[in-house]
Amino acid sequence: MTRSPGAIQARQRGQRQEASAAQTLCTHCGLEVPKGLVSADRTEQFCCAGCESVWSVLQGAGLDGYYRVREAVDGESRPPARAGTDFDQFADPAYQRAFVKALPGGVEETEFLLEGVHCAACVWLLERLPRVAPGVIESRVGIRSRVATVRYRPSQISTPEVARQLDRLGYAPHPARGRSARAARARTDRAYLIRVAVAGACAGNVMLVAIALHAGAFSGIEAIWETVFRWVSMGLGLISLLGPGRVFFRGALAALRTRTAHLDLPIAIALGAGGTAGIANTISGHGEIYFDSLTVLVFLLLVGRWVQHRQQRAAADSIELMLSLTPSSAARVEPDGTTRRVPIDAVVVGDLVEVLAGDAFPADGVVESGDSSIDEALLTGESAPRHVAAGDGVAAGSGNLAAPLRVRVVAVGEQTRIGRIMSLVSEAAARGAPIVRVTDRVAAWFVPVVLVLAAFTFAAWIRVGFGTAIDHTTALLIVACPCALGLAVPLAMGVATGRAARDGMLVKDASVFQVLAKPGTMVLDKTGTITEGDAQLLAWHGDRSLLPALGALEQGSSHPFAVALAPHADPAIVVSGQVHVPGCGVRGIVDGVDVTAGTATFLQSTGSVVSSEWTALWDAAAAAGKTPVLIAADGAVRAMAELGDAVRPGVLETVENLRAIGWNTTVLSGDQQGVVDAVCAQIGLAGSGTGGVTPEEKANFVDQLRHDGHRVVMVGDGVNDAAAMALAQVGIAVHGGAEASLEAADVYLVSPGLEPVLGLVMRARSTMRTVRLCLGISVGYNLVAAALAMSGVMSALLAAIIMPASSLVVVAIALRAGRGRRSG
Repeated sequence: MTRSPGAIQARQRGQRQEASAAQTLCTHCGLEVPKGLVSADRTEQFCCAGCESVWSVLQGAGLDGYYRVREAVDGESRPPARAGTDFDQFADPAYQRAFVKALPGGVEETEFLLEGVHCAACVWLLERLPRVAPGVIESRVGIRSRVATVRYRPSQISTPEVARQLDRLGYAPHPARGRSARAARARTDRAYLIRVAVAGACAGNVMLVAIALHAGAFSGIEAIWETVFRWVSMGLGLISLLGPGRVFFRGALAALRTRTAHLDLPIAIALGAGGTAGIANTISGHGEIYFDSLTVLVFLLLVGRWVQHRQQRAAADSIELMLSLTPSSAARVEPDGTTRRVPIDAVVVGDLVEVLAGDAFPADGVVESGDSSIDEALLTGESAPRHVAAGDGVAAGSGNLAAPLRVRVVAVGEQTRIGRIMSLVSEAAARGAPIVRVTDRVAAWFVPVVLVLAAFTFAAWIRVGFGTAIDHTTALLIVACPCALGLAVPLAMGVATGRAARDGMLVKDASVFQVLAKPGTMVLDKTGTITEGDAQLLAWHGDRSLLPALGALEQGSSHPFAVALAPHADPAIVVSGQVHVPGCGVRGIVDGVDVTAGTATFLQSTGSVVSSEWTALWDAAAAAGKTPVLIAADGAVRAMAELGDAVRPGVLETVENLRAIGWNTTVLSGDQQGVVDAVCAQIGLAGSGTGGVTPEEKANFVDQLRHDGHRVVMVGDGVNDAAAMALAQVGIAVHGGAEASLEAADVYLVSPGLEPVLGLVMRARSTMRTVRLCLGISVGYNLVAAALAMSGVMSALLAAIIMPASSLVVVAIALRAGRGRRSG
């Protein structure tokens, strides 16, 4: 039965049990409708114009089925993420060159990164874009990547109009960078799947043939059919070995060329020896042909690698969903003084750009006009805003907080400070020594030992007969193949990576578990990692009745301190004559009272008298790493607020637990030393923190630790942490981190705080215990099986049966990997 939007609204109202009976919920998104927007003469109610606009578009296009699909999926609803801006940037030649692809038949294709895509209902709606946008041929959306690929006829609809239609549906579009990288990943995924599919088909058919051959060995089989089955098995086996299985031979050749140990080498030797013996026995018409075991092993090995690849790809894809630190467009000031929105690629040195309050700077530059405060926390680690005026420099990625600025561009792209830091990240990743994998260390001694044993076996049995010596040597090479090891270790790592992802720990490289399993030195960033990353009201001294007045005075400002105080405002208070002085404070008339708030110097400049008592309180708060704000009413100081970045809950316990299992923890921050010392004292690391550290100095600190032989883990969230993360053995980006830190990190934690870091460490310890168990069983099996093969007890037929069976046993153990505590 079809449900109307009104019925869905009733269902949403029922789900919100905490809401009072008097609440009215939005027909589109389900949020509460402000009383001033409730219309008594209509059934549908909307919390904002955006929801009403999207609802009208869906109704007009006959797409109200979106609400039914959304309810069937999970019932979750969210307000539309509309851009609220013009879309001329999508018509700019720079955008057209970089993001629009011409296809045959007068068709063009482009990709948009969309905000607000969160469920299958969103995908259902967006893929029906042709119904609301004539000229659009096809719209495909990836729910994980949030990238919409749209094909359209430019003769009927322009690129800006396509973007505008997406925005009307409630999904703000942005240029989707990295198209070539996504295409390359898709090709890699297809190649993996083709190899697994071909190997699986070969293994399945060869096993059917093997059943017939083994049954015939006991009940009898005509010679002609035995010969046919042996040749069919050889043909399918060679397809598997030379097709999907050639990846192991390529890996072995690469290991030989570079003279490095790699597990592909002993696997290739065993596969090659078994294949050669199978071909010889097929041609001669007698002896074991091995192709059933070989094809199954190729299939299982490739499945293990695919599992690991997919889990790591899922983590990387999730990380790429984060919004870019630098904006994808800029408001360029034209010669006639007007502004025009253009793609970031169209901005060049010498351009004048306008940056409004709340926007990020698109490039490095010098302020030409305006007066404001800027937030550089993600770039420098400094939590307090910096006041800028004409002549001051600003860096790309910093946020403008207070007032519009016009900035003359002095560096773009790779030449900006962010670009240079990312270059440090690339250089660090290039020269950072890769972690030696457990399996490769085993391969370093495994290959020569097996070859020596094979030579000894052949020499010992040659006196009995050449054929006997070949059979026993082949049996040795097959049973000694480290296939169980080659399958179990990547599978265990892949399973652990998948389980970690489900618990909010997105691991890019499974070797992270190897590093974290043993204690070392953990370097912690402060702002956003140990602390909340946002200013909060920590303490209040004096007349508390002034707090609602101060909150009302601060409303409308995007300054972090104003944002922290605004929630305390009393809606009934009337404010007039409000004046914000960047870097100093704010002043206005609140219910007829002249209220001034800010620094002591600012209050004195406005005629207020600051007594020694307030000065002492001010100095004590500043010494404790907090930001004091004095509040005066009609010229008399009557209160003081202490603002600061509060330590996250549970950090003290997490640090204590990390130190209890052997980790040495230290804090590096770009914030002032006094602030860092105060935070370290709260988390049990008094005297272990260093403040005023630049991104370059962080990288040098980590590099020196590694040079001194320490196992280093870097935990942070900002661009200022990116280079240090790349240099550390493991970089961990915490929830809310900047794109640059996510790019450099090996792990992204979905949950905030340090507790997920402890959870990841415990999971790594559990994973490596499972891996060591797999190693022990695999090596023990190889030793016993090799001894039996060398002594002649294990025949070639028995070796062919036992080898895949041992692999399955170890795989069952590997599936236990990654069980650990959840994050958050």
